[in-house]
Amino acid sequence: MKKLIGSKGFYKMVLAICIPIVIQNGFTNLASLLDNIMIGQLGTLSMSGVSITNQLLQVFNVTIFGAMSGPGIFMAQFYGKKNKEGVENCFRIKLIIGIIIALLAIFLFYTFGQQLISLYLNDNPQDSLKTLNYGMDYLKIMLIGLIPFVITQVYSSSLRETGNTILPMIASVVAVIVNFCINYILIFGHFGFPQLGVSGAAIGTVVSRVIEMSINIIGGSRNLYLKDAIKMKKVPFDTTKEMLKRGLPLLCNEILWSISIALISQSYSTRGLVAVAAINITTTVTNFFMIVCYAMGNSISIVVGQQLGAGEIERAKDYDLKMVFMNFIMCFTLAVVLFNVSIYIPQIYNTSVEVKNLATFLLKVAACMLPVISIYYSSYFTMRAGGKTFLTFLFDSGYTFVFTFTTALLLTRLTSLPILIIYILVQCVDIPKATLGLILVRKGIWVNNIVNEL
Repeated sequence: MKKLIGSKGFYKMVLAICIPIVIQNGFTNLASLLDNIMIGQLGTLSMSGVSITNQLLQVFNVTIFGAMSGPGIFMAQFYGKKNKEGVENCFRIKLIIGIIIALLAIFLFYTFGQQLISLYLNDNPQDSLKTLNYGMDYLKIMLIGLIPFVITQVYSSSLRETGNTILPMIASVVAVIVNFCINYILIFGHFGFPQLGVSGAAIGTVVSRVIEMSINIIGGSRNLYLKDAIKMKKVPFDTTKEMLKRGLPLLCNEILWSISIALISQSYSTRGLVAVAAINITTTVTNFFMIVCYAMGNSISIVVGQQLGAGEIERAKDYDLKMVFMNFIMCFTLAVVLFNVSIYIPQIYNTSVEVKNLATFLLKVAACMLPVISIYYSSYFTMRAGGKTFLTFLFDSGYTFVFTFTTALLLTRLTSLPILIIYILVQCVDIPKATLGLILVRKGIWVNNIVNEL
């Protein structure tokens, strides 16, 4: 048990990294939750249209996260080695890849958005058409914010990996406040402004992203390791080759994982708009409760990556084990809270009793899964920190696509089981994944210093 408990100094160090990330992610997810609640006041069809669109945009968001992850592994280790040029090269690769992905996403969503949203619509034609129109109104405006989102992710991830977790947190807090205020005014038409509904929500999000981007750019220009990174110098071929070698599996991992999640949601949607609305509430609320899990995962990646880059192999292994356990305990506590408040949260939404009741049961199931999720999240970020990106690909998206998505597909297409039972069975598929993650972490096969030769 002593191996799982750290010293006061250890927890102080971890929390100094983790708390700002928790606050940043907390405000970001709070914005999504408030958006969801405010749009939910417009009715089930509006909420479903925005939910479907956000599910598609999540594929882009997670793809960008994957694009940042490969160079981010190197950046954390370069920073641990105090290699400024290496950090700058990582930043430039992040920016180039991110902009390319954003331009491609804008083209695909603008051209095929209507067809993609229609995949989720299985109710009567009149309701489906209204839901489609809400989704398209929201999507067209949201596309404007994709490039600001990319630039924000490049700067915020780089700032965290070079020891500054405070500025990205501040930028997110400001962005959330702006987003909430604009949404309140434009969704409902307060203070003499027109009532724009879902379009107002999209405008609020885009404006807040531009502001968040601006704050991160200003902060990045004052960072010793990043102030010259924006100058687009040539990146050495060997460095580019190694980053692509390590980074492509992570990029492919995030793309395949996000597509798998979108396909799982599409499978759930075959049970009708009631299922779509209830799943939307469950996902949004659960994401808010998972901020600690995600922040601890990022902290593992940063702390362990820096120790590996500095050559402190045994310390990296010791820190990792303690942080995995710490993440589990915190998520278990949050699971208890979510389970007990799950009956009250759906009552906030302006939707049917059927949707509210289903969402309550789904939230209870999601609460029970939080400790399990913490284990495989920690395992994922541990393997990523050591540069074991192909193993990460197999463990994360490979497993999700082959087992989780396949289970959802077969249960929704080949059985008449209700959505609640299907959701429980699909969630249970992740239990073996968490067990496998623990085994891989304990074996230590992730331990790897990837910057010694660069």
